[in-house]
Amino acid sequence: MNVLLSIKPKYVEEILKGKKKYEFRKVIFRCKEDLEMVYIYSSAPVKKIVGAFVIENIIEDHPEVLWAQFKDFSGINDEREFFNYFGANKIGFAIEIGDLEVFKSPADPRVLIPDFVPPQSFCYIDENFFRGAVHG
Repeated sequence: MNVLLSIKPKYVEEILKGKKKYEFRKVIFRCKEDLEMVYIYSSAPVKKIVGAFVIENIIEDHPEVLWAQFKDFSGINDEREFFNYFGANKIGFAIEIGDLEVFKSPADPRVLIPDFVPPQSFCYIDENFFRGAVHG
């Protein structure tokens, strides 16, 4: 099983440059152990699948602890933006980005699925879903 993760373009750039080593989430995937790949969907205005990575680790903790531990690898310059995202949540997740593959030709999911709707945060996808389009 794989996941399609929506990420704002400014953070996608930081991931692709290797500066952002952790992606932060308020909610995490149910079947973490079964995930093979996380596909990166760069949200509007890009609207393309630009790469994929393997999850190295998922750390669950209070957002203050996550910020203290990972701010240097967060790709986030504004601490307020980080804490605004988590709001009153007492628990957050830091997804450690492992082996990263940047696609030479980003895939437009609307070509693969005409009625594609970008996930608000993430969605589960079949392991063969993008193989031909982005790996071929």
